Parts: sequence; C-alpha cells; structure tokens
Amino acid sequence: MNKLIVLFFLIMFVIGTDTFLISPLIPTLQTAFGVPTGIAGWMIGAYTLGSAVFALIAGPLSDGWDRKKVLLSGLVCFAISTCLCGFASSFWTMCLFRFLAGVSAAFTAPQVWASIPTLFPPAKIGKALGVAYAGLAVSQALGVPIGSMLAVGRWSLPFWTIGLFSLLLAAAACFVLPTMKPLEQPAAKPSLFKRYVPLLTSGKARGTYLAYFFVHLGSSAAFAFLGKWMTDRFHLSVDETGYVILFLGLGNVLGSLCSPYVLKALSQLQTMTIGMLVVIAAYMALPYVSSVLAVKAVYFLIFAVLGVLFPLMVGLLNSLNPTIRGTISSLATSTMNAATTFGAWSAGIVYSLFHGYTAVGLFAGISLACSLLVFIRSGALAKPQKHADPTPGRAT
Repeated sequence: MNKLIVLFFLIMFVIGTDTFLISPLIPTLQTAFGVPTGIAGWMIGAYTLGSAVFALIAGPLSDGWDRKKVLLSGLVCFAISTCLCGFASSFWTMCLFRFLAGVSAAFTAPQVWASIPTLFPPAKIGKALGVAYAGLAVSQALGVPIGSMLAVGRWSLPFWTIGLFSLLLAAAACFVLPTMKPLEQPAAKPSLFKRYVPLLTSGKARGTYLAYFFVHLGSSAAFAFLGKWMTDRFHLSVDETGYVILFLGLGNVLGSLCSPYVLKALSQLQTMTIGMLVVIAAYMALPYVSSVLAVKAVYFLIFAVLGVLFPLMVGLLNSLNPTIRGTISSLATSTMNAATTFGAWSAGIVYSLFHGYTAVGLFAGISLACSLLVFIRSGALAKPQKHADPTPGRAT
C-alpha cells in the first residue's frame, strides 16, 4: 500500500509541475520565440485546452476499461509529449506539444483519483487521497521552482527532466499497480455522454461546477502572468521568480493541511464566504504592493486560503453522485482546465491592453466574487455540515 501511495503522489507531482511550469518561463519563451504578450498565455492555454476537452472523453471511457492500462498509456504519452516541448522550435510547435501533453494528462490524473477508492480499504482512502492531492501542492512549492532553476542553464531542461521522470514512473506503475477492470460488463454499453446526464440535469450540480469554473478562472488568470509581472515590475530573473512561486506552494500545502480543522470549526458556508472574501481582497491589493517580500506574503496568504477552500469544493463535487466517480472526476478536471485556458488567454489580453497587473488582479477578484455567489445560489452550501468529508481530490 505504501508503494501505491508514493506512486500516486509522484504522478500528481509531475503532472502538477508540468501544468504550472510555463508561468515563470513566459518571459524567457517570449524572447526565444518572439511572442507578444497578448498571445503568450496560449503556451499555458494549449495544455489546459487539451486536458479540458479530452477529460470529457477519458472519464466515461475509463469507467468501462482497465484503469491500469488507461493510466499507463496516458503517462507514457505524457512523458513523450513533455519531452517534445523541450525540442520546440517555435511558438506554434510549443503550443502543439503542450496540447498533446494536456491530452495525455487528461487520461492520467483522473485515474489516480478514481483508482484510490478501488485499491485501498475504506479506513485508508482519506489518507491516500490526501497524499495524492499533496503531490499537486508540493509541485508548486518545489517542482516549479526547481524547474525554474534548471531553465537558467537552458529552457528545455525542465521539460526533458519531467518527461524522463514520467517514463520512470510509468515503468514503476507497470509493476506496482494491479489490474483494475470494471466491476460490471453490461451487454449494451451506455453512450459515452449518457454518464453525464445525472450531472447536467441537476441544477445543484450545474451551479457547483459553474462556481468551480469561476474560482479557477480567477486564480489561473492571476497565476499565468505572475512571472511576466515579476519580471516587468521587479526585474527578476526566471530562477528568482521560481523562489516567489515557492511561497505559493508552501501556502497551498499549509492550507490543505489545515483544511480539515477549519471545516470542523466552521460551517461550509462560513468557510467559503470568509475564505473567498479574503482572497478577493488580496488579489485586488496585490498589484499595489511595493516589494518582492510583500508579493511573497500576499501570495502565501492567497494560496493558504485556497488550500483550505479547494478540499471543500471538491468534497461538494464528490457528494453530487458517488456512483459515477470517474465521470465526476473527469468533468471537474475538464472544468478546471477550461477555466485555466480561458484565464490564461484573458490575462494575456488584459495585461497587454491595460499595461500591467492591476487589471488582472481586478479580473481575478471579480471571478472569485462570481464563484462565491454561484456557490451560495446553487444550494450546495445550504446545509452546513461540519463533519463532511474534507478529503481533497475525489473530484479533480
């Protein structure tokens, strides 16, 4: 069991690192490819677009296939496409390889969340899910800064390193993971998209996913051009920007560790309302801080609060319909990546049109305010449950 926990942690770590890596590299890649600020965000958006679109297909398919084979295939393709990013010779080839990496991640990450309840006894499911989610948080705290430092020598090195490490993980998974065939083999397989009907016909589910979209839209827009802003405002190098991102990851880790205790002390509605208001105020104040130290402090606060809120959000998603776990996980992944795609694209346009980060911070604040309002109106927070399962990852 310990081998499985470590394997799932490392898989989420490499996927998280690859997802967030582009942000500190944007100034470097703009120079290398001669890309204007207005479209530079598509180097992030191409990855998340591929993941968003194909996660909708991967979820229903994986519910009827051997999850081990799906995970292995996705991880090998993820490794190859990420390595190819290091060989990109232009902006458009980089976008293509990032898109393929996103498609591969769409077939990999949801299998982690859906496999854990199958492979672990009930008493250990919460711990295993928490460790896997920590892989994402640690990827921000350590993976992205390490990637930034590697990029000082050559911008291609982080992509090659992630790709090769992912191949090693695929080899390990081949030996460690057991076969996970579907429990039922119906004579007539349901339509791929019929699995989404229970979610699409529920007003509560639609509202919860829309609110989840808005929170990722705002936070992704702010994060996408953090590296660009740090370079323009404080003249930081790519490795120095990586040190700033280290504080984001540390805040996220701290928040995720504190989340169960906060949810025991406060209701879901209180936690969501207070947390969102704090993050909204922080995002809107961020462009006006005058030092790198203050930026680190504000972003540490933002991601510590988000680290508390995200487990609550995925818990709400997971409670919508426990019988279609793979489909819920994939739709949540698709929602998150669609928001990240649109957020990165919007941030590039806003940053370019308004000549700076102030409008990006305002965009992030408005997006999170919309998320809070939709969460409340959806009814997902109508019944405070202090003892609800706060375990992250069940629906991402």
